[in-house]
Amino acid sequence: MMWMDYNIMQAGENFRVEGDTPNEVMDKGLYQPGDVFIVNESGWLVKTDNLTKMVLLHENNKSQ
Repeated sequence: MMWMDYNIMQAGENFRVEGDTPNEVMDKGLYQPGDVFIVNESGWLVKTDNLTKMVLLHENNKSQ
């Protein structure tokens, strides 16, 4: 699916995607509150359900 005619609003390091209304992309199911994404090497945001594992892996990599 290709989403077109949406704006990316950025405030500092945070951003959101807006359509005709601020919550249009959530209403259409692109993401929901509480979703967690990991950005891969190609720039894709990959949805993950395993937040705890991701945090522990990140903390482990920082300490090495």
